[in-house]
Amino acid sequence: MKITALLVLFLLQFIVAFGSDSDPVMDFCLPVSPSNPFSCKNASLATVHDFTFSGIKFPGNFKESGFSATAVNYKLFPGLNTLGMSFVRADFDVGGVNVPHFHPRATEIAYVLEGKVYSGFIDTNNKIFAKVIEKGEVMVFPRGLLHFQMNVGDSPAAILGSFDSQNPGLQKIPSAVFGSGIKMELLEKAFGLNPKELYKLRKRFSSS
Repeated sequence: MKITALLVLFLLQFIVAFGSDSDPVMDFCLPVSPSNPFSCKNASLATVHDFTFSGIKFPGNFKESGFSATAVNYKLFPGLNTLGMSFVRADFDVGGVNVPHFHPRATEIAYVLEGKVYSGFIDTNNKIFAKVIEKGEVMVFPRGLLHFQMNVGDSPAAILGSFDSQNPGLQKIPSAVFGSGIKMELLEKAFGLNPKELYKLRKRFSSS
């Protein structure tokens, strides 16, 4: 029994060890193309411009929700490739909302650049951890947990989010539930909504 228990612990540690981005084996790897991050350019051809990025100086275009996000990964910023990290600039108009979502492959740290943002996450016991964070403050969202943000100030707000994965993934709950093609009958029973209400939600989130 003891041997079996030790074997299980060993296997769990093995799985956890390979659950995040692997450690780089080179100083850097500039991808030959955005579609092939595993093929590296000759390091002698690298310049300082491969390791600097200026694409988040200004906010993007706001959507209906009053939210704009510019994700920065190795496809936009080649110097990030194989380094196990990426980031995002998120901007909020007054009342703007970043809908409940999660990143399956990364923990996120959000730093408030400007404004006041109601920010939080929910753990697997459905306990909520939320508060208003302001300029200069940070909040961490553990990997895979549902989180959200909303501008509660009277001026635009901005956040810089950093991920411990070069491909954190993103799944927005409204789009995943109502825009993915799940059978209407199941959604009716799960949420107690009638077909007309579900049709409106499906129409709204199917393209978001």
